Amino acid sequence: QVQLVESGGGLVQAGESLRLSCAPSGRMSNNLGAMAWFRQAPGKEREFVAGINLWRDSTRRYADSVRGRFTISRATTGNTVYLQMDSLKPDDTATYYCAARRWRMDTTSATDFGSWGQGTQVTVSS
Repeated sequence: QVQLVESGGGLVQAGESLRLSCAPSGRMSNNLGAMAWFRQAPGKEREFVAGINLWRDSTRRYADSVRGRFTISRATTGNTVYLQMDSLKPDDTATYYCAARRWRMDTTSATDFGSWGQGTQVTVSS
């Protein structure tokens, strides 16, 4: 079992920045292969935002809509993952979810991630 705890959401104006954090815990938290961020806006499906391998190569993947503005990274020790969000836009408004899986970051499908956090709200005003 893996528990994921997100933090860092909030209300900001367009152009500002936020940093989200996701800390895994539990018996399997040291056996994860990849972690990712998804988001879901009201009335829309959950969509992939960014993901990172937790193995040696730390390969990263980004959705086209956030590439160049968002950066996913991990702590130097442990498996805490961060999402630095810069140049935020009103379209980035959503609930952001942290997700984890035991295998590499070779998928962007939400159904391939078995562990999820409770979500943190990000609201960007124009």
